[in-house]
Amino acid sequence: MKNICVVGVGYVGLVTATAFSDLGNKVTALDINEERIEGLKKGEMPIYEPGLAEVVKRNVDAGRLSFTTSYEEGLRDAGFAFICVGTPEGVDGEADLQYVRMAAEEIARTMTAPLIVVNKSTVPVGTGDWVSDIIRETQPKHIDFAVVSCPEFLREGSAVADFMNPDRVVLGSLDEDAADKVAQLHLSLRAPIVVTDLRTAEMIKYASNAFLATRISFINEIANICEALGADVKEVAVGMGYDKRIGHHFLDAGVGYGGSCFPKDVKALAHMASVHGKHPQLLQSVMEINDFQRRTVMLKLREILGELDGKTIGLLGLAFKPNTDDMREAPSITIVEALMDEGARVRAYDPVAMTQARRVLKKVDYANDPYSVAEGSDALVVVTDWNEFKQLDMERVCQSMQQPVLVDGRNIYDPRKMQEFGFTYRGIGRGYDGAGNAE
Repeated sequence: MKNICVVGVGYVGLVTATAFSDLGNKVTALDINEERIEGLKKGEMPIYEPGLAEVVKRNVDAGRLSFTTSYEEGLRDAGFAFICVGTPEGVDGEADLQYVRMAAEEIARTMTAPLIVVNKSTVPVGTGDWVSDIIRETQPKHIDFAVVSCPEFLREGSAVADFMNPDRVVLGSLDEDAADKVAQLHLSLRAPIVVTDLRTAEMIKYASNAFLATRISFINEIANICEALGADVKEVAVGMGYDKRIGHHFLDAGVGYGGSCFPKDVKALAHMASVHGKHPQLLQSVMEINDFQRRTVMLKLREILGELDGKTIGLLGLAFKPNTDDMREAPSITIVEALMDEGARVRAYDPVAMTQARRVLKKVDYANDPYSVAEGSDALVVVTDWNEFKQLDMERVCQSMQQPVLVDGRNIYDPRKMQEFGFTYRGIGRGYDGAGNAE
């Protein structure tokens, strides 16, 4: 059993702390947000993540997981300190490292014994060296330490399972012994462990997210071409995916990517490239396609309804993806703002994200269920592909609407069936004839 301190209890930090404690380690999760820590001590989760609350409770009850706001308490007897704080987007798209700096400085001031500091936050290439300099310069007296990069690859909505069943563990350090010790923490996961230098490990994280974002923007561009030519992008994606060189993952056309990672990381990588005199044309195109994709909903609504002023538009889903309440960079925000700019009334429902949504979308009429969203609406827009929406009585939905217009922003419905119910249906890249009917 190892003693571990995890700094930050957001999506990455709380999952990391909980998972390491579930592997049998003694973990102290630290955050300067007193309200969040007090809530966790009472069993209140600051985030929605399926299965997380149960694992937290199990390890708290077993005495392996505790929470504190004190660096002295968190680092007492710790051999590892994982930095899992936020790195929000800066003014020019760069990662804002103020919280990383604060964590590194507090660790330096507080540590009393040799320590391995592990960067798990998504940070620009070169941050590991920077953190080393900060700790070295801030220490009241010299105490041995090493910095290891261990980027996270957790998907919101399946983060616990992703931590416990990783595709790979990436470690970067100039200290081979430190990297080996961090590797030992992950051995029970039985995953490939990639050990490299600090900067390469940091780059692996950015390159991975940028590539996945590129796949999403690629299939969305193909969807728009399919729509113009009468092809069905869902069938195109299936046919592409059987090619082992391509695969099926991240080939779902829709209203674009969002969340805390892809938008921020693609911008940050493009910023790093530009600062060093490179021209990230592909990354710029990925971002442009994603921005355009969110506007396709408006184009489809105008095509069918004409002027949107005074119309009531219902949104199914608000979170950027299912199984999370995260509203960061959610496509719903762009869509709601555009609708309201044109004078439309917006009604919405999301199974778990409405508390978070109310903080950023204050003028939306929030409904208690999907059927209340549809009732009397002039159009319905699927923004998040929650399983709940796939099981709706769509005949009932159609009959309750003022105008049975359905814009399926996640392609979760069969176009022919929706037309049989009486909907004027629009998907993303599903193929239409000149009258707007599915081919």
